[in-house]
Amino acid sequence: MISVKHLSGVGDERARMRVQRVVRNILLSNALFVAALRLASAVHAAPVEEIVRVPVSVHTSSGPLVQTIVVTVFRDDQRGKSPYLIINHGRSGDPDKRATFGRARFPEISRQFVALGFTVLVPTRIGYGVSQGPDVESPGPSCDNRNYAPGFDTAAEEIGAVLRSGEAIVHADTSRGLVVGTSFGGMLSIKLATNGLPGLAGVVNFAGGMGGNPTQWPEHPCAAAQIDQLYRGYGARARVPSLWLYSSNDRYWGPLLPRQWYADFVHAGGTAEFVQLPPFAEDGHMSFNGNPDAWSPAFQQFVRKLGLID
Repeated sequence: MISVKHLSGVGDERARMRVQRVVRNILLSNALFVAALRLASAVHAAPVEEIVRVPVSVHTSSGPLVQTIVVTVFRDDQRGKSPYLIINHGRSGDPDKRATFGRARFPEISRQFVALGFTVLVPTRIGYGVSQGPDVESPGPSCDNRNYAPGFDTAAEEIGAVLRSGEAIVHADTSRGLVVGTSFGGMLSIKLATNGLPGLAGVVNFAGGMGGNPTQWPEHPCAAAQIDQLYRGYGARARVPSLWLYSSNDRYWGPLLPRQWYADFVHAGGTAEFVQLPPFAEDGHMSFNGNPDAWSPAFQQFVRKLGLID
């Protein structure tokens, strides 16, 4: 600290002003220096996006299948190993949309998760875009005669293979982790709560379900009772807590079915919390990508309870 004492008169007053200017300049320089350091650190620590290819061996309704899938990794290059966070994408029943799916990324959401302290893994599953391959998740062509369980079982094997892959998890701490997913991927995340994945602390279900069509049969998915039965079975075997996030204007499931699925999951033994998200645009089913401000507080509270972030 610089202080000025016992100054009086015009000359002394000028001296006092000169000293005060020096002090202000020093303080301003220090503040600018600290700000520059922080900015440089933030720029240097920008999330890194990498692509890895992971061989997976799965069981399908047609028999065993060995296939390579593409996994997108987002990480902070200034951190060491961080808790893993897997994002499971949804499903399309349209073969053309699956073929042109590209590579699953969720770039903005993934970067937000990296900022919270995670290494993010985004698998593009068999049958989609860059991973190619047959439709191993198909529940059958008839709305009245669906068989959903095998598709979730096969997809769960893929995710397990990703967590056993040395290259995909080289920057991930597999002793601590989280699985999230949207739509089919949300229900897949609940399935994965039963699988004993390494280090899994919890799962997050964004608008999870199967068999919905917002244009042909809005709010009435095919074989809804079978979905309920699967959720009950997952609840009986779930090993970790889960967070369920559904919008009130979800055109795939409507406002009532998700609460019923949740209630039956908990009644069967699952530990879970249900959060009703507000309406979003024309279809709240898209809230994961489209409305993160609505779900981020509940999400962060959940992962803090799990001890995954500070």
